[in-house]
Amino acid sequence: MDLISNWQQIRQHFSRCFRSNFHVSIASVDNNNLPTVTPIGSLFLNSDQTGFYFEKYPSKLPEHAEHNKNICVLAVNSNTWFWLRSLYNLRFPTYPAIKLYGQLGAKRKATDIEISRLQRRMKATKWTKGNQYLWGDMNEVRDITFTRSEKINIGKMTAHLP
Repeated sequence: MDLISNWQQIRQHFSRCFRSNFHVSIASVDNNNLPTVTPIGSLFLNSDQTGFYFEKYPSKLPEHAEHNKNICVLAVNSNTWFWLRSLYNLRFPTYPAIKLYGQLGAKRKATDIEISRLQRRMKATKWTKGNQYLWGDMNEVRDITFTRSEKINIGKMTAHLP
């Protein structure tokens, strides 16, 4: 899957995944060269094969970025109807999962636009006590530059997809 020509499709997939999972998984490598996975609910993809996530809670990703900036982001569409329809039809209408490979960039202060994007995503939970508790003071982000993408094939059920 070409990262540049399929970027809009990739962004749409990640958006659908957030609606069904509320997070993506980011794999990184620790200083002993062991892989680890971190769930991130605040990843946003920009229009130019870059993205960012709010770095309030992750402790391992920033630590790993000091010696190995390489990451892999997995987004799985876990929507029940997507899967039931696909199982009934014996084919997925789109790929059920996509991986993005890239590198972590610098940690920096979030812009007003980035904070607005987070607030828009969390709008459905704005009325809850936990919303302000979890996302009320998110003000630092870490940039990501993506270098390639990979579609997840599942046998005959994805064989018809490009």
